[in-house]
Amino acid sequence: MELRILPGNIANMIAAGEVVQRPASVVKELVENAVDAGADQISVIIKDSGRTLIQVIDNGKGMNPDDAVLCFERHATSKIATAEDLEDIKTFGFRGEALASIAAVAEVTLKTRTEEEEVGCQVEFAASVHNSTTEVAAPKGTNIAVRNLFYNVPARRKFLKSDNVEFKHIVEEFTKVALTRPETGFSLSHNGKDVFVLKPAKSLKFRIMDLLGASVTGDVVDVCADTSVVSLRGFVGRPDTARKTLGNQFFFVNGRYFRSPYLHKAVMKAYEGMVADGVTPSYFIYLEVNPHSVDVNISPTKSEVKFEDDSFMFQVVYASVKETLGKNSFAGGIDFSNPEAKDMPVLGSHFTEYQPESIPQVAVDSGYNPFETVIEPVVRPGSPTAGVSGEYGAVGRVASKGSTAGYGDSAAGWKESGNGSFGQYVDRREDYGKLFEEKTLPVTQTIILGGKYIVAPARDGLMIVNVRRARERILYDRALAALTKNEHVTQASMFPVKVEVGAANRAVFDDKAELLAKLGFDISPFGTDTIVVNGVPEGYSCEEGKIQTMVSDLLLILSDDSSMLPGVMEAAMAEKIALLGASGCAPLASPMEARRLLDSLLSSGNAELTDNGKRIMAIMTTSQIEKLF
Repeated sequence: MELRILPGNIANMIAAGEVVQRPASVVKELVENAVDAGADQISVIIKDSGRTLIQVIDNGKGMNPDDAVLCFERHATSKIATAEDLEDIKTFGFRGEALASIAAVAEVTLKTRTEEEEVGCQVEFAASVHNSTTEVAAPKGTNIAVRNLFYNVPARRKFLKSDNVEFKHIVEEFTKVALTRPETGFSLSHNGKDVFVLKPAKSLKFRIMDLLGASVTGDVVDVCADTSVVSLRGFVGRPDTARKTLGNQFFFVNGRYFRSPYLHKAVMKAYEGMVADGVTPSYFIYLEVNPHSVDVNISPTKSEVKFEDDSFMFQVVYASVKETLGKNSFAGGIDFSNPEAKDMPVLGSHFTEYQPESIPQVAVDSGYNPFETVIEPVVRPGSPTAGVSGEYGAVGRVASKGSTAGYGDSAAGWKESGNGSFGQYVDRREDYGKLFEEKTLPVTQTIILGGKYIVAPARDGLMIVNVRRARERILYDRALAALTKNEHVTQASMFPVKVEVGAANRAVFDDKAELLAKLGFDISPFGTDTIVVNGVPEGYSCEEGKIQTMVSDLLLILSDDSSMLPGVMEAAMAEKIALLGASGCAPLASPMEARRLLDSLLSSGNAELTDNGKRIMAIMTTSQIEKLF
């Protein structure tokens, strides 16, 4: 094949595929350029989640007309001049690819003026083509507007996610840059509405509070360490505030955000034994190292770095976080050298206030024979002994002395009718699949095992039901009916629960408001970063702690922007919602509650299997029971 050099516009479009992945990528590059220009006030204006407009205005150094045109050429940069400069990078940008890549897939208008010039200039590019350069009145700094992103690459534009999902990514990139410069003022507006208005903060903690909410800063503690190689500062979250959703996990090196699964493992190792599996604590860790000891030029997006000694960095992060958790009494330990430690009281006969209570006396029935084979009668509701129940609802310990049937003959005993027998409650008909003759059973015939299983008499033995899977089945049917038939029931919370989710996640809840209402959730917005849960679907817990956990899990479900067929998507959503509800339910506490659960299960379309094919119940026949003896 004949070799050829690609035209500049095609080369820029190829580079754009690496640098400009979505609207958030444009926001990142432009805001970082504004920071590099020395701006102390940066405004970001977004329309239609970046599809229509991304505009960044700063009061930085600005550019002269020649530089304003040259900056759109590939590899045009003022950050480096020699190969040695790559080992001493202190700015966000240095490649000179961002503006060229953006101009290749969008329409760009740049207005800029330096402090020395009286008149600014306006430069227009589209599809890598320089259309015009004109003189305009402009304040000192730079105003760059990116319109109609991916207008000339329909395939890229087609695969963008929903507006709220894309805006969530924009907020995330905005947050990463704003956290590196607390001394700089930032603002972000979307469709004419202010999302963030950040004044220069007194400290990093105030900037975190302005961005992520006071609850975040209230749940973190300071972490610091100084070595000859690295200086570490920042904050780590309390173990009890760890969440299932990833968020508020930040690493920075020399003022630059980066991702590091390796160092994340170091943090999680420090929390080992203090947080449950599947949850992640918050952390904001800032590293300062010699620029020569870190390589930031290993990815086009500059989101990954390579340290000269990764293992050493791992140990520093792990030891610093572990020490901080120990100092704040999150990690178990006893310091015997502490002179201020209180002495433990030594119990003795002279400490009367610590004397234990007298040992209770246990009455023993000497005439009780545990090997006597008797059948306990069923006490009907309304009888003199009704209401006297044990832990599992067993009523009465009065044995029928006249009965000669043993446990091995229980099946025959159950088939008898009359007072004190099980026969009247057992289905004797031949219609397969119906487990009970009557619509309801007395609670005295329902046994709860460890809050996880229900045991009840069936037609020819015992029925054992998995409580969690039964709830999944019930909640799945309700969620599917709510989505397809708009049939939902909302149980109102006595006290509405406020949950701070952050501005980015608030956008997701706003986007899915109609879907949540269909499912039975009553959620209303509160401010720019908070939601209020007023009610949940029937069967869900209304406890404040359960609701906060539910919101975290619900965010994971809503963030999955699936493009499946409507019928398949509804079933998948119902399955996720059912799993969410079942996991948040408390263990069964009473036979009556178990009875209601069985009634709901047996009225469902498929009481034997969950929607994903897992068994809900099992029948142990009389013959199987007899084989055990």
